[in-house]
Amino acid sequence: MAIQKPSHTFTKIHLKALRTNIFHILFTLSFTVLINTFSMAQDLPGKSTEIKPKLEDDTIQNDSLNLNAADFEKMELSERNQDSTLQDSVKPKRETLTGPIKYKATDYTRFNMKEQKLYLYNEAEVLYEDMQITAGIIVIDYNKKEVYAGRIKDSLGNYTQKPVFKQGDNVAEPDSIRFNYETEKALVFNTNTEQGGMKIYAPITKKENDSTIFLYKGRFTTSENIEDPEYYFQSNRIKMVPKKKIVVGFTDMYIYDVPTPILLPFGFFPLTEKHTSGVIIPTPGEDSNRGYFLQNGGYYFAISDYVDLAVLGDYYTNGSYGLRMESNYSKRYRYSGNAGFRYESLIQEERGFPNYAKTSIYNIRWTHSQDAKASPNSRFTASVNMGSSRYYQQSINQVNSPSFLNNTLASSVSYSKTFVGEPQVNLSLTATHSQNTQTESINMTLPTLQASVSRIFPFEPKTGTKKGIIQNINFQYNVRGENRIQTTDSLFFQKEMWDDARMGLRHSIPLTTNFKVLKYLSLSAGTNYDETWVFETYRRSYDNEEQEVITTKENGFASYRTYNFNSSLGTTIYGMFPFEKQGEDRKIKAIRHVMRPSVSYNINPGFEQYYDTYTVISADGLTSEEVEYSRFQGTLYGAPNQNYSSSMGFSLSNNIEMKVRDKDSTATEAKKIKLLDNLNFSTGYNFSADSLNWSAVRMTGSTKIFDQKMAINFGATLDPYALDNNNRKINTFNIDNGGSLFRLTSANLTTSYTLSNSTFNGGQSDESKEETLRSGGRNDDMFGRSQTYYDEGFYDEEEDGTDEEEETPNDLYTHKIPWNLRLAYAVNYSNSRRENEISSHSLMFSGDIELTKRWTVGASSGYDFKNQGFTYTQLRFERDLLSWRMSFNWIPFSTRSSWNFFIGIKSNMLKDIKYDKRKQPDQRL
Repeated sequence: MAIQKPSHTFTKIHLKALRTNIFHILFTLSFTVLINTFSMAQDLPGKSTEIKPKLEDDTIQNDSLNLNAADFEKMELSERNQDSTLQDSVKPKRETLTGPIKYKATDYTRFNMKEQKLYLYNEAEVLYEDMQITAGIIVIDYNKKEVYAGRIKDSLGNYTQKPVFKQGDNVAEPDSIRFNYETEKALVFNTNTEQGGMKIYAPITKKENDSTIFLYKGRFTTSENIEDPEYYFQSNRIKMVPKKKIVVGFTDMYIYDVPTPILLPFGFFPLTEKHTSGVIIPTPGEDSNRGYFLQNGGYYFAISDYVDLAVLGDYYTNGSYGLRMESNYSKRYRYSGNAGFRYESLIQEERGFPNYAKTSIYNIRWTHSQDAKASPNSRFTASVNMGSSRYYQQSINQVNSPSFLNNTLASSVSYSKTFVGEPQVNLSLTATHSQNTQTESINMTLPTLQASVSRIFPFEPKTGTKKGIIQNINFQYNVRGENRIQTTDSLFFQKEMWDDARMGLRHSIPLTTNFKVLKYLSLSAGTNYDETWVFETYRRSYDNEEQEVITTKENGFASYRTYNFNSSLGTTIYGMFPFEKQGEDRKIKAIRHVMRPSVSYNINPGFEQYYDTYTVISADGLTSEEVEYSRFQGTLYGAPNQNYSSSMGFSLSNNIEMKVRDKDSTATEAKKIKLLDNLNFSTGYNFSADSLNWSAVRMTGSTKIFDQKMAINFGATLDPYALDNNNRKINTFNIDNGGSLFRLTSANLTTSYTLSNSTFNGGQSDESKEETLRSGGRNDDMFGRSQTYYDEGFYDEEEDGTDEEEETPNDLYTHKIPWNLRLAYAVNYSNSRRENEISSHSLMFSGDIELTKRWTVGASSGYDFKNQGFTYTQLRFERDLLSWRMSFNWIPFSTRSSWNFFIGIKSNMLKDIKYDKRKQPDQRL
């Protein structure tokens, strides 16, 4: 038996490594081998025969450890200097490993030379490029070029430290793993991994390369609990391409380990971190008038990272159909928005029946917002909601269900630009649209131009503040131009809608000043010059034969100029009413009352020069009458004042607060409570009127109570004049006619209140609320929720997996019941002509209550006290089934009576796996 010296042994290994194509791998382990060698040398004899190393073919070529490139070059240069016979003309092969390997372990790291294996035990970790393996034990076999990772047993005999295999963004947690670092193939046993929100388990997984993985008897689910999922899909053969797709063979669906009749011969599931195009599965149903239908099915186009497009359609077996196109776009720090077009062709009954009818309705929506940082001096915004007046009332798509109560459609598209300088110039261009869905009347401005120059103080001092009448004199310039169109729904976008378009411009130059009077009074005075341009006028004449007034339109430029004078005097009065004396500590400290009285005076001259006359002759030709008119009547801004007007206005605003002792003993100041946010009174007196000089007194006010949670707004109109027997106002004070000082002609009261427990996070989802607001609806649930089942979220905070533990309210209760309640009350009183009646009186409410952690019920309804009936009512029942969601919405009565039952998977990837059953409303009149 030959015994080698440690140095010879080390030299042999060193020289053999130099003769290989990847000898730098073993150089990485040189320190480990050196320690092992010297440890064995303690058992060897102290002297032995020197054995020279033989030059043999390397039997452990392509080993798996290396150092960095710099160390490799130094080592190779040193060896070439030692071995002068090394004349290898064959170029070395490309190394298997292209980067350094780092490894560590807690208990020990041992290299077995005979087996050519490196053992890492307890909290072992190996790092190589983008690959990381952590496990209880890791063995690197350099002969087979494999890495093995597995579990270890603890002191109780239980397996711990399961391997975790990471490569890029892919993570796998198997029981054990075998990985060949040369071919990059791997065998993984009992692995758990996640791809694009899909959790996958398989007893045996074969990794072919970075792009292809095969699974045997695998199961995949979106459940949070992969060990005991509430549902999963199982397939014997699964092919997975990370970040791209999952392709499965024959697949069966299991619910709590129980197989279901839901079988798929094959399946395809896209995996991507980006938006991808794909089919949108429609929702089936049945309509009593239109037969069976498919709604909201189509295709989603992921056009780019900045814009997308969804094309959806509805089809009914009686021939009705619908089309929807929705697009969202966004560019960070620049702008964002969405656009949509909806069209429905609806057929009622069958052709040949008396109730047969065919209608077409459409709707156009567009919202655009610009980031404030994109352009500080210019801004473009858009909010468009226009189309058929009866669109929301006649639409049978469930998405539009809660918007049928909308009475108006409004749109606005505007661009504004500010030219910074002294003075500053502001320019805006706006197109507006207002549509009454009941009368089907439409008012549009295409467009409205507004420009203004900021205030100029020609006499202001170069330094210091402005004082006195002269220094405070200022003026500015404003111009407003409009192209106003009034039309109806039937003529919308027709040539006739432009026939009655009215255009005009108004220039305005206000000149004002202000100063102090008697130290405490603030006086402002000014005049305003207006010049109006129009492009059509109307001449009037009387046709004696037809006995009617003939109006003739004259196209061409025309203008008129007006001016007026105004002044106002006001001040602020503060009153403090203390309730405690020195040394006392009462709960109510003081009441603070602030009053702001104001008196204004206005003079509007008459401009009779812009008025003409025409003669009206009676039918018998015996009498005639001169009628005055202005050719500017009927133009965009109307005619100027014909009669001189001189009037004075009076107003008084009040604010009342109370100071109370703060419940917080550490507070150093009293707490302020608002009793009345504002209480305003206003009236006026017309000096130039021949009768009824006084205007009615208008009173308005608002306050908040119950810790600022209940908002109350109220108002009333008080008329000082009496009525005659025909209920017409006469020039006699009501008190002189045997009545009170004022006659209450109208009053109103509105209040809203929201109740909830402090931890309740319920309410409609963001998608549902956004859909309602885009359609012009309310931002609460008073008229129900939008039933966007195809993309609606459900308990978004739980979808993220953050199932937070709730605190127990007290020792008597073991469960907290979140709830909320929103109330809106309104009452209006009318008595202008002795009606003495409540014109409207209603209470609306909407609320939700979470009976258990995953059971929620809610309702939106109201009661009309005047007509004694319930308003639009919607009942909601929702159940969170962990990975699934279930909901039932019911409108029990009214012409919109309907219900909808839905159950489906919450994950966006599998949201098309659902069951949706609904009863459409019967809209026959």
